[in-house]
Amino acid sequence: MQRLWVPHRMVYVADHHQPDHSDCPFCEASHRSDEDALIVARGKTAYVLLNLFPYNNGHMLVCPYRHVSLYDEATDEEVAEIAALTQTAMRVAREVMGCQGFNIGMNQGAIAGAGVASHLHQHIVPRWSSDANFFPIIAKTKALPQLLGDVRASLAAAWPHP
Repeated sequence: MQRLWVPHRMVYVADHHQPDHSDCPFCEASHRSDEDALIVARGKTAYVLLNLFPYNNGHMLVCPYRHVSLYDEATDEEVAEIAALTQTAMRVAREVMGCQGFNIGMNQGAIAGAGVASHLHQHIVPRWSSDANFFPIIAKTKALPQLLGDVRASLAAAWPHP
């Protein structure tokens, strides 16, 4: 049997700590450089970044800058910008990556599966007809064909600038 070693995933798998406002990775990311934090685009109240532990190639997250945990705690302005950034992310991913569909969603609270329950974030997962193969089922491993930095650079370069 062959094995694909992905030791970088152990950081995610082994960490059961739920960050709060004092150690929130999304609050921290917004203060770092786009390249360092894997930020694709910044808006007025929210921003888009790549998921450090992606389910699929090009897996993006849309987060408000403000540290709120639930969707109903977001302001109307934040909700509108999260929606607009999500639409743009979909358009850019289709253009740059040629994806054929998306999984979009939010896990609200730790009990619902949120890895960072204290900071609202929406997942945008590009999908292709060929991405459903035996690897995740049999090997419980996801093969990603591009490095995160390369994906960020191509998405950011294609992002429309007002």
